[in-house]
Amino acid sequence: MALAKVVYASMTGNTQEIAEIVTDKLEELGLDVDLDECTSVDADEFEDADLCIVATYTYGDGELPDEIVDFYEDLKEVDLSGKVFGVCGSGDTFYDDFCICVDMFEEQFALTGAEKGAESVKVDLNAEDEDIINLEAFAETLAAKVQ
Repeated sequence: MALAKVVYASMTGNTQEIAEIVTDKLEELGLDVDLDECTSVDADEFEDADLCIVATYTYGDGELPDEIVDFYEDLKEVDLSGKVFGVCGSGDTFYDDFCICVDMFEEQFALTGAEKGAESVKVDLNAEDEDIINLEAFAETLAAKVQ
């Protein structure tokens, strides 16, 4: 059975909820899923997974959350050739660089040799009904790549 590893950073709980929506859908689709907060894991733990997912929020004017900076920096050193990745996250459309940290993680994953498995999902603040639909579709697309 394919293993998905979901790592998230969340200050208000919005991004944790996003990660849990994705996790629940992946489990429903029959994948084994490890869900971890970013300060409790190392980037090289993605090496044991078939599917690697990061859920992050964007802080302020486009900064990475402090708690995920080390994970982000370590990620580029990991060889994830043959793995599939996906990125999702939350932000605030009030800011010019809405959810830019999602894009930053996409670029970082590209350095690992992993294959992008689905278009990233960006959520304005907290997940509403349409966002939940998009996150579940994101999970379905990713799961199809590793099953």
